[in-house]
Amino acid sequence: MARKTDIPSSYYGEPRKFDPNFRGPVHNRSCTDVFCCVIFIIIILGYIALGTVAWIHGDPRKVVYPTDSHGQFCGHQNTHNANKAILFYFNMLKCANPTVLINLQCPTTQLCVSKCPDRFATLLDAWNTKNWEYYKQFCKPGFKIGSKSVLEVIQDEDCPSMIVPSRPFLQRCFPDFNTRNGILTVANQTIFKDGHNNERSVSDLKDAAKDTNTSPRAFWTNVTGGIANLLNAKEVGMKIFEDYANSWDWILMGLVITMVVSLLFILVLRYTADVLLWFIIFGVIAAVGYGIWHCYWEYSTLSGKPGANITISDIGFHTDFSIYLKLSQTWLIFMISLSVIEAIVVIVLIFLRTRLRIAIALLKEGSRAISYIMSTLFYPIITFFLLAICIAYWAITAVFLASSGNAVYKVTPTDEKCMYASLTCSPKTFSQTNITKVCPGSQCMFAFYGGESVYHRYILVLHLCNLFVFLWLVNFVIALGQCTLAGAFASYYWALKKPNDIPACPLYSSFSRAIRYHTGSLAFGSLILAVVQMVRIVFEYLSRNVKGSQNACARFLLCCLKCCFWCLERFIRFMNRNAYIMIAIYGRNFCTSSKDAFFLLMRNAIRVAVLDKVTDFLLFLGKLLISGSVGVLAFFVFTHKIPVIQEEVPSLNYFWVPLVTVIFGSYMIAHGFFNVYAMCVDTLFLCFCEDLERNDGSSSRPYYMSPGLHKILRKGQEGAKLCSAS
Repeated sequence: MARKTDIPSSYYGEPRKFDPNFRGPVHNRSCTDVFCCVIFIIIILGYIALGTVAWIHGDPRKVVYPTDSHGQFCGHQNTHNANKAILFYFNMLKCANPTVLINLQCPTTQLCVSKCPDRFATLLDAWNTKNWEYYKQFCKPGFKIGSKSVLEVIQDEDCPSMIVPSRPFLQRCFPDFNTRNGILTVANQTIFKDGHNNERSVSDLKDAAKDTNTSPRAFWTNVTGGIANLLNAKEVGMKIFEDYANSWDWILMGLVITMVVSLLFILVLRYTADVLLWFIIFGVIAAVGYGIWHCYWEYSTLSGKPGANITISDIGFHTDFSIYLKLSQTWLIFMISLSVIEAIVVIVLIFLRTRLRIAIALLKEGSRAISYIMSTLFYPIITFFLLAICIAYWAITAVFLASSGNAVYKVTPTDEKCMYASLTCSPKTFSQTNITKVCPGSQCMFAFYGGESVYHRYILVLHLCNLFVFLWLVNFVIALGQCTLAGAFASYYWALKKPNDIPACPLYSSFSRAIRYHTGSLAFGSLILAVVQMVRIVFEYLSRNVKGSQNACARFLLCCLKCCFWCLERFIRFMNRNAYIMIAIYGRNFCTSSKDAFFLLMRNAIRVAVLDKVTDFLLFLGKLLISGSVGVLAFFVFTHKIPVIQEEVPSLNYFWVPLVTVIFGSYMIAHGFFNVYAMCVDTLFLCFCEDLERNDGSSSRPYYMSPGLHKILRKGQEGAKLCSAS
């Protein structure tokens, strides 16, 4: 009697039958999922209409011209700001406030000016002096000296508390801080005169925090304390920008080397896959092992030195990373991290050791397929181009939607605890309300564009529609790429005599079939994924809103839902990928292809361990090897460790800036190449399992797999047992 846990083979569908007329991807096919194709086309037309409506109702001036605190454009003709094209911020430090990300408006008074300040002065210096005539042009229009005290003027932001030499950038005044020979300067000067004609140095901005304790000076102390942080940030930013400017050609050279190495790596796998991949495995183990030993040696060496036992949290953040390398705790963290990585790698290899030869055979066959269809390696460029169009259209539409309607004003208090904060207000009647009494110093400032019309009341809905269609289009572009590559590689596999029987231009033919016949099926699969992603975004938004809530049950429920939908998205991605392979081969609709792919996977359950674990793991090690090797080369270059070129390499403030850029860029480039490779291996494995079901290796029913792949994956009946679920 069969056990209850036994599942008959027919439970997951009948295996494929021998068909003498089957020669790979079906050429005589019809359009699939036509209804979804029509819906998709209508949605695209509606998306174009949405962009048109956003363009009509949106005001390009709101994007081109900066807007002051009263919602007036700077530099636009036929306005009183026609000759004032530059935006001046009273207190730019407030632009780091999180509300900027919500309202896209800095919570400080903003004024249109004709030119940026070219001297240093404070309100206290300019008050009742001859310098007031220059200073008052940066105060609110109509402000008269003597109408309020200095504290009231600063509190109400009628005038800025201080001005510093600035220069326009993107039509906005930014402090003109620079470094010259390692010395911080303002407007390329280290000494300048204030309102009392006294000479001041740049360091006075930092030392002013030690000034007197009188109330006006106390405010000035807080401002200069923030300016000190701004100076440090500006100095670091300028150094980073300078490093990029001096090393961009070397960074580009490193990325080009990565492209060449990735291409050669994939081609070399065709001949030396077994040796190369075993070399990668043991090379990674040896490299991580050496890293563990080196970290332990550094840790033991520093443990006895004075000052090396200080914790990282005690010294805070420093741009000079060499400081952290002098701490024993740093090397202890490195040693523990590398030990965990080493343990994971070894455990994975132990449990999957019997399947490594299968994975190596698949990778070797994939390299052979790519060498015959080299154009597939460059298809990601088309995907990148289409994705760039989708992103650009979404961003432009979002900006014009955000700039639709009239100016909306919000209460901006000095104290974030004010009960009226972020409430809608009217600049004309704001002074007559009691808000300024309850929340002293609060202002009615421009926040964003909106209105009360039907169109403006549904702006949020239009934003959500814009986001949803964007997700749908992005997933469609990715699906199109997967289906196109799958069709090309399937053409290679089902060619009986390789490469003679491979059809001409397989990539172009596959792309044409996907667009002509299966737009609806690809749109169907993309729609399902876009819906799940949209739900995840909604849950993420709700999670951020209840993050500070006291309701622990709601937070726990949202966390569970986020986890479930993350798993659901991963599963749908996996199933869609395999469904697109079946669509590329047989030309059936999405649901039928998904069912066929699912049953084929269940009849070949070992695939999960063979392909999605072992081969992906090996490809990941390949990405690490390529990006790590280029990173090591970049390290020796930027630290002047290569004598031949050390004179040509520029001296850098922070060598890690171009180094991190090269490593990250190298990994992304290698990821792009290996994604094509992974799709190739996926397609070949599904074709292989179907090949085993259709054929038996006899002269009348020969296998389409290569002899090398057949030798490893099937010896007698072992291959059938290997690819069959027990």
